Amino acid sequence: MTTVLLVDDHPMVRAGLATLISTTDDLKIVGEAESGEQAVSRAGELLPEVVLMDLSMPGIGGAEATRRILERHPQVKVVVLTSFADQERVADALSAGAVGYLLKDCDSRELLAAVRSAALGHAP
Repeated sequence: MTTVLLVDDHPMVRAGLATLISTTDDLKIVGEAESGEQAVSRAGELLPEVVLMDLSMPGIGGAEATRRILERHPQVKVVVLTSFADQERVADALSAGAVGYLLKDCDSRELLAAVRSAALGHAP
């Protein structure tokens, strides 16, 4: 069972992702966070295998939260899930250590495949 931490400042997005992931037999939501600071804290408490990380949030953004999580817990895999497609944000997230980058308009199969791929150590 692959454990997942959802990080997004919009409760509706987190609820939708949790509903989607709950339909699988091999993925389990272990927690949620609504800010970058909370993501760092929750990742340390829960040690999920995969973090689905939004980029634009109150406080520290997703790229910095990714950097901090991976400094402390390098075994965690971070997949960025955001609405921003510009090269600068993609490069920043990947240089922070994210293993993959998905846009929020991806389909559900692609999202689930990305989480599974990241858990196996592959780039989605």
